[in-house]
Amino acid sequence: MPLTSIAADAFGVVTICLVALLILYGLLCIAYSFYFRYRVRNQGSDQLSYFSGPWIVRITFILFGIWWGLGEIIRLNLLRRKGRVLNALDVKWQETVCKGYIVSNLGFAEPCLFLTLVFLLRAPLQSINSGILRQKWNVKTAGFVVLFCLPVFVLQLFIILIGPELRRIKRSLPPYFTRTATPLNQNAADVIALCTYPLLNTILLGLFVTVLTIYLFWLGRRILKLVINKGLQKRVYTLILSVSGFLPLRVLLLGLSVLSKPEHILFEALTFSAFLALLCCAGVCICMLVYYPVADCLALGNLHDLETQRVLIDDQNDTISLIANQSHLGESSRVSPGRNSDTSTKHGSISFRAYEKDGSSTVQYVELSLFSPSRDATPPGSPPLLGWPMRHQREVNGA
Repeated sequence: MPLTSIAADAFGVVTICLVALLILYGLLCIAYSFYFRYRVRNQGSDQLSYFSGPWIVRITFILFGIWWGLGEIIRLNLLRRKGRVLNALDVKWQETVCKGYIVSNLGFAEPCLFLTLVFLLRAPLQSINSGILRQKWNVKTAGFVVLFCLPVFVLQLFIILIGPELRRIKRSLPPYFTRTATPLNQNAADVIALCTYPLLNTILLGLFVTVLTIYLFWLGRRILKLVINKGLQKRVYTLILSVSGFLPLRVLLLGLSVLSKPEHILFEALTFSAFLALLCCAGVCICMLVYYPVADCLALGNLHDLETQRVLIDDQNDTISLIANQSHLGESSRVSPGRNSDTSTKHGSISFRAYEKDGSSTVQYVELSLFSPSRDATPPGSPPLLGWPMRHQREVNGA
């Protein structure tokens, strides 16, 4: 039974909302990446430069995801209703839009998304000198992604262009093998074209996904051998299982969509489920490959800043203590010069009176060994420390 227009449009509204969330999440991650890059370059976090190396490829990955999401909005039946954006076009142009969607998403955006994922996973396995620390790594990686995607793009475009001729040559070939759009009469004067998924294009995408999934399994095993942190192991497992599960599921659902026609419950459910599968895959990949690495590195940077501040505070406290000791030495020399001259004969040992805050002399003396202490200046059995315990006045006078 065909769906009513309200039920069909409900899938479209949910799709638009989910794509909007993906775009918002992607833009926030891009801003987060720029902030991390700023911290590394301008705030002295050079030790984190290795982890910020693939920042351009990470942003490119998000942009491919946004491109794919916008394409999923263009294919919706919601935009072809009377009075909507694409309804102003005639049927031929609507069919052209559907063809452009197939070539754009199945031929370019999705393959580039998968390939960028592979290169991001391969980055930690490369050597430091030839890997992501090189300035040209991001440019070369983006070029390789486009280069490896080019054969899939050309084949998808070729299938779309020769589809009508192929049906004429081989009439026994079912139309859903090459059909990109199905006309629908809304009323006697209004005909629209609803997008479908040609089976040949889906099969080509399935072959690409199969090869990519096998390679990701092999790549994941190599990464897991290097990871010793259980948290990172869980992330790698989540990433590999998500990609190897959602991508084949999407291809399978798109292939099954040829069993029904647009505006039918089966077709709409299958295509929406296929969209949801890749949306979840893209969300998990952005989280694991963009957000978490940047968040972890910023946390390490904050810990480094706290450690640096702690060291500076300790140094300041040591400096203040040294200045205070020097001031006490000066005051002690003015108050009891004879005492100071007597103790100066000890090699590197200085004794002076300790003063309270009000300046009054106390009944205790403090002895400091500023240089290498002699046997006479070092109490028997005591380690060679900088500061010595305070001794009572009668002990000093008795000595």
